[in-house]
Amino acid sequence: MAWLSVAVADQIQPGDFIQVDTGNLYLLVCNVKGELFAIEDQCTHDGSSMVTGCIEGDQIICPRHGARFCLRSGAALTPPAYDAVQTFPVRLYDNQIQVDIPA
Repeated sequence: MAWLSVAVADQIQPGDFIQVDTGNLYLLVCNVKGELFAIEDQCTHDGSSMVTGCIEGDQIICPRHGARFCLRSGAALTPPAYDAVQTFPVRLYDNQIQVDIPA
């Protein structure tokens, strides 16, 4: 794993998220009331991006069929998705939001 800087510390406001292309995969980096989370941007139901979805509390809702995923654990919370999405550690380092991604 390797820490990748994805944004400056105040770039993602509470309730917002950004999409990040790591070169190997797409991530969503989300701010939930000041806590940062990173998940793979791929719905496990049909493989579509969730970048146009919305955040409610600590959940993201896939825009295609409404599947909900926990941003904390990646767990699939509602059908039609049953498998979790991958999550990644996030830290603040030197005023940068960094995600620990596979090298």
